[in-house]
Amino acid sequence: MWELVRSNKRKSIFLFTGMFLCLVLLGFFAGAAVDPRDGPFLGLSFAMVLWIVMLLVSYFTGDKIVLKMSGAKEVDHSAHPQLFNIVEEMKIAANLPAMPKIYIIPEEAPNAFATGRNPQRAAIAVTAGLLSRLNRDELQGVIAHEMSHVLNRDILFMTVAGISLGSIVLLSNIFLRGMFYSGSSSRYRSRGGKGGGQAALVFLAIAIVFAVLSPIVARLLYFAISRKREYLADATGVRLTRYPEGLASALEKISRTDLDLPRANKVTAALYIVNPLKKKGMKLSDLTATHPPISERVKILRSLTHGVNFTAYQEAFDSARGKHSNLIPRGGLADTAVVALRGPSPDARPVEPISARRIAGDVLMAASGFFFVTCSCGLKMKTPPNFNHTQIRCPKCGKISDVPKAA
Repeated sequence: MWELVRSNKRKSIFLFTGMFLCLVLLGFFAGAAVDPRDGPFLGLSFAMVLWIVMLLVSYFTGDKIVLKMSGAKEVDHSAHPQLFNIVEEMKIAANLPAMPKIYIIPEEAPNAFATGRNPQRAAIAVTAGLLSRLNRDELQGVIAHEMSHVLNRDILFMTVAGISLGSIVLLSNIFLRGMFYSGSSSRYRSRGGKGGGQAALVFLAIAIVFAVLSPIVARLLYFAISRKREYLADATGVRLTRYPEGLASALEKISRTDLDLPRANKVTAALYIVNPLKKKGMKLSDLTATHPPISERVKILRSLTHGVNFTAYQEAFDSARGKHSNLIPRGGLADTAVVALRGPSPDARPVEPISARRIAGDVLMAASGFFFVTCSCGLKMKTPPNFNHTQIRCPKCGKISDVPKAA
């Protein structure tokens, strides 16, 4: 397991170095295009300051920004007891030092992601639609996948990398928009006389090329490593649950939905277990660039029929792709102990459509601050956030019940 963590750290350093070079070169040539004499230094300084500020912001508050952008709301055990139980189970299985905070996104489209700074400060966010559509084994598979991102130290990387990518795109847009609104290139010819004008035009051409290509190169670096991390999270997740079918079935259900996730964007899309950005009239499962094809991930998971370890996942991965690759580091392949598979849980029953709608409604209300009081007669009463009484009368049997939240 530690070999996976070390491998992820090495890849993170490679990615951040590539993004850093893209940003500083873009700043250098953009500044030189504006002023060949002092512009390179000013552009380089601006890029460095932007990089440092974005890194500090993403490190200290990146998780809060992502959760806020996603509309996620922190909930307690009463909102969805089964979800809390599963998160606690996977926290123990992963041997994490702290229980991740749990958030619910009030959206009907099923999806989930993990974020945070480290395993001591992590958060898992799931949509109301995910909780309403998945049975216990499927939900456990999704939570195990997200817990694996925490365990493999992916959460800080994905948060920082996403915001770093945003800084490159921001600087590129500033320069290109400035070029568009500045009019013709005559203002660049007039700077520094004839020689200075020619130099400015050369730097201008180079800067335009960098402004167009640097966001593309940064995205390619980001997405390439992001896809591998999804495979590794699948491999680690099934070791935690010992039930690959749970995650495979959950991925199929999530990918088949026609519902949109409007709060997702290009920065946060790579965090989700399935890409939430889809094009109308096209199949989501094999379309995404930020995630591996769902059909391939499912095929790999369902081929794990004789036990689970990293060697078995690597073999299934190579078989599905028809070629050998180095997905799992050597240290992970050295662990030959096979984890025995388990059968489906007795309470992992199919979710009926009517029940799914009721569950989604209850989860959305809980995420909005409603509290549920269950009477001894079995009736569940929903109290709004502004309910200030300490007791409530059951409209069915007339019994008085205490309201813990108000109390």
